[in-house]
Amino acid sequence: MMLSILICGTITLSQPDPIPEFESLPAPPLLSRDAEGPVFAEPWQAQAFALAVKLSEQGHFTWKEWAAALADELKAATSRGEPDDGSRYYHHWLAALEHLLTAKGLADPEALLARKEAWAEAYRRTPHGKPVELAVGSGSPESW
Repeated sequence: MMLSILICGTITLSQPDPIPEFESLPAPPLLSRDAEGPVFAEPWQAQAFALAVKLSEQGHFTWKEWAAALADELKAATSRGEPDDGSRYYHHWLAALEHLLTAKGLADPEALLARKEAWAEAYRRTPHGKPVELAVGSGSPESW
């Protein structure tokens, strides 16, 4: 909703309220952005981003908690000697999200690991150019 003020027959639009979550997002210099926010190289990056935003909006964690979890993950990556060039930013985003969700009791670490292993195995056995699919009973939701 755009607020406006009527001044002597002239409508003056006020600036929209900023969205604090997006203003406080860490943005390494090599991450792509446009006027509307981050631009993602791969669909999973957008999904991880949206999941963190939605879970915060739903009250599962505050944006301050999220920012601290991501900062901790980025610091850990630096201490491991990983380059700070933005190429693995969303890998760190996802790792921070997983850590925060398990710390809050919203996800089971063993289930996350089983799911990752199932996807890795499905990827290895999928012919080039074909979609990767999980078999029932291999970490898919049907087997939970």
